[in-house]
Amino acid sequence: MKKNMGTTDKVIRSLFAVAVAILYILGMISGTAAIILGALAVIFILTSLVSFCPLYAPFGISTCKKEQVSG
Repeated sequence: MKKNMGTTDKVIRSLFAVAVAILYILGMISGTAAIILGALAVIFILTSLVSFCPLYAPFGISTCKKEQVSG
């Protein structure tokens, strides 16, 4: 698994997960919406921790900064 997620991508996914958790705790989401958003939040946290998004791979997408070669 080659990393394909940059810092900004990971931060946005983590903020989304935190927002979903807060909305759930405050009772603003419930039922099916809470289950779907909760599952998505868990997936976002896991992909952020490993810096790899399986949906990016088939399309060759990478949000990592390109390494600069000094020469």
